[in-house]
Amino acid sequence: MVNRLLPLLFLVMLSGCQSLPPQSSPSLYDALGERKGIALIVKDLLYIVVEDERIAEKFRAVDIAGLHRNLTDQICALADGPCTYSGRGMSASHAGLGINETHFNALAEDLILAMEQNGVPVSAQNQLLARLVRLHDDIVFQPAARPIDTAP
Repeated sequence: MVNRLLPLLFLVMLSGCQSLPPQSSPSLYDALGERKGIALIVKDLLYIVVEDERIAEKFRAVDIAGLHRNLTDQICALADGPCTYSGRGMSASHAGLGINETHFNALAEDLILAMEQNGVPVSAQNQLLARLVRLHDDIVFQPAARPIDTAP
């Protein structure tokens, strides 16, 4: 009798497993800790930046409280959170600052450190970086090409 019930019990257990909803991964916004988590990441990022001699000079005359608010809003919006970025466009806010590839990459490295300090999963880090890299051309301004010397 028990031998006949075991296969039936096994089938019932299997059918129960099939009816479970599929596990979905958290949204990027959730993986970053929602707005509160994003604000902590940005705070830690700004502490790292002021110690990073590669880029600290670019932030010396910046309103840090305003930057924190705007960057938090921007990352929140990029992560599909319920935030609206109302700051200036990237081209306008970076015009004349002489941001080059080294500066851009240094900030990305510092952001990774801040995300690691806040326990953000690597997959979420990569998702955010992929969204931020779309802003590259509006932030990094290549120096004008030097004219070719045609003198004899």
